[in-house]
Parts: sequence; structure tokens; C-alpha cells
Amino acid sequence: MTSGLDHVECRQGQYYDSVTLMQASRTVAGITGVRVALIAMATPLNLELAEGMGFVVPQAVPAQLLIAVRAEDQTGIDAGLAALTTALSARTASSGGIDSGEDLRPATIGAAFADSDAALALISVPGPYAAIEAFDAVAAGRNVMIFSDGVSVEDEIALKRAGRDAGVLVMGPDCGTAIVSGVALGFANVVRRGPVGIVAASGTGAQQISSLLETAGVGVSHLLGLGGRDLSERVGGLGAELALIALDADPDTDLIVLVSKPPDDQVTQRLRTLTDGFSTPVQFALLGFGQPDLTQAVESVLAAVSASAPSWPVIGQDQRPGQPAQLHGYFAGGTLAAEALLLIDELAPISTNLGPAAVPATEALSGSSHVIVDFGEDELTQGRAHPMIDPTLRLDQITRLGRTADGERVLLVDVVLGHGAEPNPAEALVPALRAAAQRMGERGHELSVIVSLCGTDADPQSWHCQAVALGDVGALVFASNAQAARHALALARGAIPAASAR
Repeated sequence: MTSGLDHVECRQGQYYDSVTLMQASRTVAGITGVRVALIAMATPLNLELAEGMGFVVPQAVPAQLLIAVRAEDQTGIDAGLAALTTALSARTASSGGIDSGEDLRPATIGAAFADSDAALALISVPGPYAAIEAFDAVAAGRNVMIFSDGVSVEDEIALKRAGRDAGVLVMGPDCGTAIVSGVALGFANVVRRGPVGIVAASGTGAQQISSLLETAGVGVSHLLGLGGRDLSERVGGLGAELALIALDADPDTDLIVLVSKPPDDQVTQRLRTLTDGFSTPVQFALLGFGQPDLTQAVESVLAAVSASAPSWPVIGQDQRPGQPAQLHGYFAGGTLAAEALLLIDELAPISTNLGPAAVPATEALSGSSHVIVDFGEDELTQGRAHPMIDPTLRLDQITRLGRTADGERVLLVDVVLGHGAEPNPAEALVPALRAAAQRMGERGHELSVIVSLCGTDADPQSWHCQAVALGDVGALVFASNAQAARHALALARGAIPAASAR
């Protein structure tokens, strides 16, 4: 049984995109007296999730807004609902929302385009409905970015073939990051305009590359996301082909970078053959054994545009335990996790929920070997916000590590800044790290913390401000994820690496 007071309702005639509702859930859950909150469209998955949280849910349809709040008492319920009203009102006011009175929103993407000359549709609706809206956009001859996940591979292939036939870009599904003509979409960092175009079957990989380029003083013309499956054997790089061709024709793009998690070999070869005929040079930043890491790829790009690679920033306290330790990598960014997994391969066996040897995250975290877990994998985000928005699961695991670790540990975590991400990640992470280190210290064990901090000083959270806050709690903070992973590897082996902290 659950304790506390529950409030559950399903509101008719209110629709908000998934990102807005994720942020609203987090806002309400953070109110004093509120124990748990779920604000979501009433899809079958979300209704099941609410029931699993112990709520008694009435019959509902996906067009309704589900509000489920558990609090200590009625005061907590009232405060939570007031915070929700404020959060949704702000969203409605900024977007001319559905309840604005005079003008009703169009019911479909196609209807919206009938009275608009917009060139791109951003789709963020529950996965089962995203493909329908995307097909509408393509039929209207418009480019489309599908932020939603949960779209079938079959629909993705059909959409991208339709986009090819219509001569429009289809970015996604599960495309979390893009920058189009200087406009950031989804999770993206604040970077200057410049000569480098990025095509990415990888959200945080694209963020790492664009942020390091910004640190080096080189800007981005466009960043076109593809969704993580695009370079798979089944999808065949259909989205990448369209995006690469578009950037080759762009007069503001002098060099193109294609970034991806480990891709299918035949798809890679086909894209290499395609780009051999381009007038714009293309560099491939494809993760895999024997391939350059993302930082090395950026350094090659800088050389190609006649720019110098800086010493990538490192801030905080150097970690020097000098004895072997178990490495725990807890990541919010899937590509950053995949890169770290490749770079620490010599520590095998490694328990992970990534790649061919993947096991469920709960199994990976409960083992006695080295660990790399991506907390942004679908298994951990069903019905909840991505860890770049809501870090609760990862913070809970850090707390558990501090309570249960029976020897030396190296903790490697990423923090991804930019639009859409947590407004102040260090605010929640710092106390969790401090408490974990203190609990381990009480048992005579040491916790060495290495942070891969992806972002720029121009981001709303500010790279330098976040780095200083994390460094003050004893972490060593790297701008380069690859450098952070290599440093963590050396510490886990018992070496004493030089980090050049400042």
C-alpha cells in the first residue's frame, strides 16, 4: 500500500508536447510536500505507468491530459496543482496555446501548413501518433524533425523514402538535437555560426563535437540530426544521404562532419562512396574500435579549416588514489557512454546496457565488475523524462553506490548542458556526490569522481560555472569526454595520470 494523499484527474481539451509535460512533472515533483507526480497524455503506456506507481486511474483516452499527484496532505496537493497551472500557463502564453480563446490550433500538421509558409515541422507527440503527423508534413512538402521516439523502424524507413521522393529532410525519429540556420531545436548547445556542417545519427555526439568546436572558436552552419537508427543495416542511411546532399549544396558550409555511434559497415561504405563525389569535403566521426574518438575527430576538423586545437579545459581536483579500483560509468548521453565503453575496453569484463553484450540496466548495475550504463536508454525512460531533464534515477544510483560500495571506486559521469537540459545540473549532482564520498570514506574507501561536462560557456547553465561547482566538491571535470574516459581508465588500473587541472 501507498501512504499519503492522491489526486488523479484526466482533463479534456488540453494537449501539450512530451517535453513540456516532462518538465511539468519534474516541477510538480519538486514542490515541498509532493512525493511523486506524473503529468502526461493519457496514452495506454502512461496509464499503465500511473497504475504501477499505485494510482487509481479512471478510464481515459490519449487525447486527455493525465494528472497524478501524491503528496503528504491536501496542502501538498494544492501546491503541486498550483505549480502545474503556472508551468502550463507559461507554456500556453508563450505558444498561443490551445486555450487562448480566439484562435483554435489546427488539429493536424497538414492543416497547420495550409495557412503557413514554415519550412520545418517539429513533432513531439506520443510515438504511435508521431509517424502520422510526420507523413502529413512530408506530404505538404516540408522538412520534419521527429523528436518523438516509439516510432517503428518500418515507419521510419517509409518516412525517409517519402522524404527522398519529396526532396525534404526527415530528421528522426528520436532526433533529440538539431541546429537549423542558427536556430537550436531539442537538446542543443549555444554555438556560433560558422563553416562546419554536422550530420548526426547521435544526439550527444553532435553536442560534443559542436561544443568542442565552439571552445576552439569555430562555428557551425547547420546541425542535422538523423535519429540513432539511421546508419543501421535496416534503415540504410536514408536520412544521412539526404542531409549530406543538402549540406553539400549549402554555400555556408565549407566542411561536413558525419557523426554516429558504431554504424553498419556497408552503410558506411555506401555513404563514403556518395560523399567522394561531393564538392564539400566530408569527415567521418564514426565510433568504433580502431576509429578516432570524438575529440580526435574534432581536432582533425580544426586542422582542415586551418584552426588550432586548444588544450581542452580541465577543472577541479586531480584524483590520485594510486591503487586499482572498480569503475562505474553512469551516463545520460548514449553516444558519450558508447565512446567511454570503447575507450575502457581493456577493463573487460564490463557490465553494460549498450552494444552487442548489453544486459538490462538493473543487471548491469547489480554486478561486481566494471560498469557503463546509459540512463537514457529506452528501458529507463519509458514514461519518465530523459535523464538530461530529470536525473532522479542516476542520482539514486549514486546514492546506492555510496551506501554499498565495498572497495575503491572511480565514478565517471557525464553532464550535458544546453537548451532543454536541466537548468542547473550541479545543484542536484553536487550533494549526491558529496554524500556518496562521505559514506564511502566512513568505511575507509575512496571515491574518485571524473566528470565529462559537455557544453559551452554561452549555454544557459554556463560550462565554466558548472565546472567550478563540480570541482569544488572534489570532482575532476573535463570538456572532452574521451579525455575523461581515459583518465578514469588510468585511475581504475591504479595508475596516477596527469590531468593538468586548473
